[in-house]
Amino acid sequence: MNEHIFPPSQLIINDDGSVFHLHLQPQYLADKVILVGDQDRVNMVASFFDEGSRECDIQSREFHTVTGRYNGKRITCISTGIGTDNCDIVMNEIDALANIDFQTRREKATKRSLEIVRIGTCGAMQEDIALGTFLVSEKSIGFDGVLAFYHDRDQLSDLAFEQALVEAIHYPAKAAVPYVVAANKELVERIARDDMARGCTIAANGFYGPQGRVLRVPIAVPDINERISDFRFRGQRITNYEMEGSCIAGLALHMGHKAMTVCCVIAQRKAEAANTDYKPRIRQLVQTVLERI
Repeated sequence: MNEHIFPPSQLIINDDGSVFHLHLQPQYLADKVILVGDQDRVNMVASFFDEGSRECDIQSREFHTVTGRYNGKRITCISTGIGTDNCDIVMNEIDALANIDFQTRREKATKRSLEIVRIGTCGAMQEDIALGTFLVSEKSIGFDGVLAFYHDRDQLSDLAFEQALVEAIHYPAKAAVPYVVAANKELVERIARDDMARGCTIAANGFYGPQGRVLRVPIAVPDINERISDFRFRGQRITNYEMEGSCIAGLALHMGHKAMTVCCVIAQRKAEAANTDYKPRIRQLVQTVLERI
């Protein structure tokens, strides 16, 4: 066991015993965790919980948490907001809740391994992936740079895939080098089964330029999306864009948790189409994940 004491400047604990940003106390974190971007989507997930099973309903900034039960399974749902920077906060704080004793500020001798599924929306990069598709990220490609701030970044990443991608798409030289991290295989098989698509997903560090969208400001590589959709590496291709999965997958590997991302396709970048009436389809995805997690 690590005898190191985590000081208040490193691990901020609120006066009520909750972790700083989430305002969640350790007893309210389940072993099964669903992450969503939108605060309101937490209410959607919780609407499926067994009647009277809610243990907590906590709102702090963009972080909304509800813990309850679905068919008897104890589940925590947390909103992360948009971006891997927020996911860095959420992943570290739920790991602290699980594996640091808040009374002694020491790492626990017995570790908890969480099952973490991000449910989100995404834009497809391949013509054969239709709007409404449920798409599981077997690999997440981080354009955000978060994992580089942690030890052993290269040991967690598929470096050959990373190098081939950088060369093929003319990746901007001054941008953070992408990292490529695999989702937990057992969790992917359990959630995806044989009725969800699978692929490699870019977690972009922005919605416009970093995803090849052009409004009034030109982008550094004008044909980057064409290069991304044409890219192939050992039979793998890039299937979609989203904005959170890479940090979740990378930090989960570091921390000893199982994690994966599954998204509903709401934009078709090749066809230049989008569906803004996607909430019924998201409800279907939420219920499917609740059944299988």
